[in-house]
Amino acid sequence: DAFGEAQRVLPNGLEVYTSRDADTSNVTVQVWYKVGSKDDPAGRSGFAHLFEHLMFKSTRNLPPETFDRLTEDVGGSNNAFTADDTTAYFETVPANHLERMLFAEADRMGSLVVDEPTFVAERDVVKEEYRQRILANPYGRLFGLFVPETIYQDSPYRRPGIGSIEELEASSLDDVRRFHATYYRPDNAYLIVAGNFDQAQLDRWIDQYFTPLKNPTTPIPANNVVEPEPTASRAVTYYAPNVPLPAAVVAWPTVKYADADRAALTVLDGILSTGESSRLYRSLVYDKQIAAQIGSTPDFSQQAGNLSALAIMAQGHTAEEGVAALNEEIAKLRDAPVTAEELSEAKNELVADALRSRETVDDRATALGFALINTGSAAAADDEVAQIQAVTVADVQRVARKYLTPQRQSTITFLAADDANPASVQKMNVGAPVTVADLAPAGPPAVLLPEAERTPLPQPGAEVAPVTPAVADFRLDNGLRVLVAPTDGVPLVSARLSFDAGSSDDPSGKAGIAAMTAALLTQGTKTKTAPEIATQIEQLGASIGAGAGVDFSNVYANAPSNAFPATVALMADLVKNPTFAAEELERQQAQTLDGLRVALSQPAAIAGMTVGRVIYGDAPYGATITQQTVPTITPA
Repeated sequence: DAFGEAQRVLPNGLEVYTSRDADTSNVTVQVWYKVGSKDDPAGRSGFAHLFEHLMFKSTRNLPPETFDRLTEDVGGSNNAFTADDTTAYFETVPANHLERMLFAEADRMGSLVVDEPTFVAERDVVKEEYRQRILANPYGRLFGLFVPETIYQDSPYRRPGIGSIEELEASSLDDVRRFHATYYRPDNAYLIVAGNFDQAQLDRWIDQYFTPLKNPTTPIPANNVVEPEPTASRAVTYYAPNVPLPAAVVAWPTVKYADADRAALTVLDGILSTGESSRLYRSLVYDKQIAAQIGSTPDFSQQAGNLSALAIMAQGHTAEEGVAALNEEIAKLRDAPVTAEELSEAKNELVADALRSRETVDDRATALGFALINTGSAAAADDEVAQIQAVTVADVQRVARKYLTPQRQSTITFLAADDANPASVQKMNVGAPVTVADLAPAGPPAVLLPEAERTPLPQPGAEVAPVTPAVADFRLDNGLRVLVAPTDGVPLVSARLSFDAGSSDDPSGKAGIAAMTAALLTQGTKTKTAPEIATQIEQLGASIGAGAGVDFSNVYANAPSNAFPATVALMADLVKNPTFAAEELERQQAQTLDGLRVALSQPAAIAGMTVGRVIYGDAPYGATITQQTVPTITPA
């Protein structure tokens, strides 16, 4: 049991998982409710996400914004997210504040206060989030609305988690209170606590604050839609304003998270699109140079899943070219086995990523939460690496032939709207397995008590001294200062090489040199080509790259400890022997210009690019990389 969690179930049905780690001075508290956007009632899409916002307001004993004060004011953090199948809330605080967080989480589970002004204000916040994420983002409609509604036929996953302006406006305060009464209950949640605590004391606090919470007498509405097998392929073109570059997507329904084929599909996805040695990057971005960006997403949820592959086209290339190139690469996966080297690369990357996602107590608790939501079993989190390692070449070809077939495929092209092709609209009035009538009665509304009547927050306990590594600090003969901080935990090693030069050192009129120099470090040395470098990085399961800040530039590396000697040797080669080849510079310039075309179509990106100029004027800190400065950069 890699997570080392203890499990128990309270009399009210709340499932509790605790994992002690005495090597940290922090603790994380997470509550995962078994309700997500798939449970949004018909005509109320976006409801679970709206409710996530409301959960940060007041309770019977806690005034609004208390969670921020309990976490941020002591150096901690708090947040939440809504997914298809869950809404999760999590806090990380110094360990001596654990009891206060348990009190607060129990109070909002049992006595959330939602009044009309709060409801209207948060609904407006979510509507603005919709405008920013879906409408202002040039590809927001594609990924947030059109892809899921095209892939799925009957599944509630076909509705967007953020909902729609119209259905958000249709909701009422009574709807919200009934939603809370229906789903925010002890027998519909997991409580996860990880970090530095005394187990016996933690158990007493959980019993004290959570055991008194009651469940409503009404059952949780049934929601278990079986997505039907596609009967034919689909091809759809969507249009939207503000699409700077055309996009192509090919997608297939696949399997739910708990399915045995998930591991093979995950490895297939790694071979397809992870890293610069992946098939899609090498073909569409590097060799053919027809795409500015590629990607694929294996999306596995509780009831169903899908895999989609995408290409945002380079300037001057069409979505039809993208579809043809994507189909060509998918056909290769069906028609011939992947190589043993590709399989090994993908596995190494996935295992290393699994380690990276378990570095902190927060990470490990989150991995456990996802496993519980999607499978109901804590063991699924422990089994993930072994399942990836067990995938064979034959498995990859088998799942490609089984799921990624032309007959099951949805093909989506996404283009700029014009007079002849007006913007496509979001599909409305989509059916759902849950209706507002299925929700539990709201019951008497909770109200914030007068201060004198509130149950006071527990006081913090004795501070737990943070454990910091002993740092070795020395210089090499060439003057390079080296700092080494050994840590226990997952077998990963990170390195960062920093240089006292950044974008503020770019020559006048040539903004972008520092950033372009950093980008080119991984694109060729005296003995290795860019594809060879990418292949070696991925064989090692490493992450190696470079970037430029305003005052400094960094080269970074992260790898499993057994691969770190070879990783740092490669890192040194990149720094000491770059070639800055003209053809690689041209590729990077083209990609940068395409990236600017996308950025300049987004209000937030434009504001971010101009704020430096507004504040600093013509001083070096005010320089901004533009479509005019990029072409002026030369290999010299």
